[in-house]
Amino acid sequence: MNFLAHAFLADEAPALMVGGVIGDWIKGPLPGALPIDLSRGVALHRAIDMFAETHPAFQSSRTRMSPGRRRYAGVLVDIFYDHLLARDWAARHDVALDTYCAKVYGAIAVRLDELPESARPAMTLMAREDWLLSYSELAGIADVLERMSRRARQPNPLAGGEQEFLADPAGFADDFRAWLPDAQHFVRQWLASAGNARS
Repeated sequence: MNFLAHAFLADEAPALMVGGVIGDWIKGPLPGALPIDLSRGVALHRAIDMFAETHPAFQSSRTRMSPGRRRYAGVLVDIFYDHLLARDWAARHDVALDTYCAKVYGAIAVRLDELPESARPAMTLMAREDWLLSYSELAGIADVLERMSRRARQPNPLAGGEQEFLADPAGFADDFRAWLPDAQHFVRQWLASAGNARS
């Protein structure tokens, strides 16, 4: 669910960026029905997710959750990391966050007809409601969690999950600062590895 982080880590390549953002909507083996360049973006998304789950800092963030929300710790940490990335964006990127978000939405719009129908409504809504920019404020994170809670098929404690962040903001920020450069290094290695280098 960390759309902004996946776009940021995609290294400014539009197809990788789009594939990274839509990755949660793509199931099954790749490339499937996707164009090859977008399927590589989804493959990178999956690789980043696997990397994150095994990283000590990400695991540390998971343990910061209260017992009642620990089952959803991975989702919450993803969203908290997007908040931290957006909140401190000026320290991470030379382009202003609103300009960068518009670039992401534009890249998705160009490829929208090539995406699975199941992903198109969410991608359209993401741009219309400017989800990525909203992550910079805690209220935006609260809204995301509220929407996710309502959409889920079973009762869940996601609504109000921002309270987990508020209980230890410095701890989550420390974890994120440890995780992000390692994630960037991982992506560089992935892109340089056989079969993943850009054509």
